[in-house]
Amino acid sequence: MDQSATLDIETLKITQEQFILASQSLHLQRPGCDAVYPVGLYGWRKRCLYFFLLLLLVTMIVNMALTVWIIKVMNFSVDSLLVLRSEKNVTLNARNNQGQLTGQLTVGPEAVEAECQRLEVRSRDGGRLLFTADEDEIIMTTEKFTVTGSEGAVFGHSVETPLIQARASEDLKLESPTRTLTMEAPRGVEVSAANGPLKVSGRKDLQLESTEGEILLDANTIQLGSLPLGIYTASPSEASREQALYELCVCPSGKIYLSPAESSSTCQAMSNICLWS
Repeated sequence: MDQSATLDIETLKITQEQFILASQSLHLQRPGCDAVYPVGLYGWRKRCLYFFLLLLLVTMIVNMALTVWIIKVMNFSVDSLLVLRSEKNVTLNARNNQGQLTGQLTVGPEAVEAECQRLEVRSRDGGRLLFTADEDEIIMTTEKFTVTGSEGAVFGHSVETPLIQARASEDLKLESPTRTLTMEAPRGVEVSAANGPLKVSGRKDLQLESTEGEILLDANTIQLGSLPLGIYTASPSEASREQALYELCVCPSGKIYLSPAESSSTCQAMSNICLWS
């Protein structure tokens, strides 16, 4: 029994020595630990990050609120019209790729001004050109151009048109209240009335002149009223009742008068009428 106890004590000592040696070897073989650093944002950096996130959130909210307010005030909608309002004027500019101004439209309190190389107005479908204007000319291609002003249309210079026509059942009047009305054409001027009389009147002289051709009066009846009447008797009323035919005479000045017709010409006898002209 004493031997067995001695063996157990020796075995325990050997086991303790092995444990101590093993522990020392493990302790000697353990590598050295590196320095440990904390991971993350701490202190003032963390507070600055939270501040910037809060500021960004506030900016987004304000931006959305302003966008909604502008849409409501300007009446922006898919169904409604686009309305631009200003206390002074509204200006729209068009620029090319180089940034140069190519067109401008200004709507002001007194006028609407457009600056461009060419102004065009088209029909609703965009296919037909109704009005165009540039530096050289203005063209209107509408079927009818109506001026409703009481004073009509005033043109400072000439107007070129192949036809001047009045409305149905209305008269056409060409008038120059204070000056002369002139109609000229290199190949002729034709004035005709298809279904009614043609009247030409003047306060003073009415002159028909042809420099190279002739003046032709072609009608079934040609009447020249209020011509001076040459008579033999002292009473013109008796001469008009007794005389049925008269001779048409012309003075050297071009004045025309009537002389009682006889078997021979009586113009020479009545030539004293030419002295009155």
